This record gives sequence, C-alpha cells and structure tokens, in this order.
Amino acid sequence: MKLEIISPEAVLLQAEVKSVAVPGVDGEFQILDNHAPIVSLLEEGLVKIEGNITLNDEVKSMFNKHNDGRWVLPIKSGTLEMSNNKVIILAD
Repeated sequence: MKLEIISPEAVLLQAEVKSVAVPGVDGEFQILDNHAPIVSLLEEGLVKIEGNITLNDEVKSMFNKHNDGRWVLPIKSGTLEMSNNKVIILAD
C-alpha cells in the first residue's frame, strides 16, 4: 500500500509499505494492505512503519530505525485517512 506522511512544513514520506501502526485517540491500531476505508484522529505517540523505505536527507533525522527493522516517527497529533489502498497521515 502507499503511505504519505505530510507535516505543515513538508512532505515527510511517500513510499510503498507493508504496514503502518498509529496512535489513535482510542488506542494504537495497525493498517495493512487492502484495509477498509477509515478516517481517524491521532494523538501524541509513534507512527511505526514496516517496509523498505528510503528517506530524504532533510527528513531522515525526524525518523528512528528500531532493531526490529521498523521506522518510527514521533508525532504530537494528526489525522489519518485510508482509502483505495493509500494511507495519508497529516501529522504535527
């Protein structure tokens, strides 16, 4: 599935990923390929991305790579939309 993460300053990521886990207001949840359409508010926490992604040098310092191979992006809040196998995260 396609993942796009956008902040007020820039597009942080556009990539094909296997999964993304996000801090929803009712708890963390994971999105996989062909997930049903959803819109959700996000709270402060970590966006966890599984997939072979390439980060631009200007945003690489915002992400951390965990030992399990997942990339992690801390956010303060945001909104997620999943539709047609594309996840868009608007993050603060």
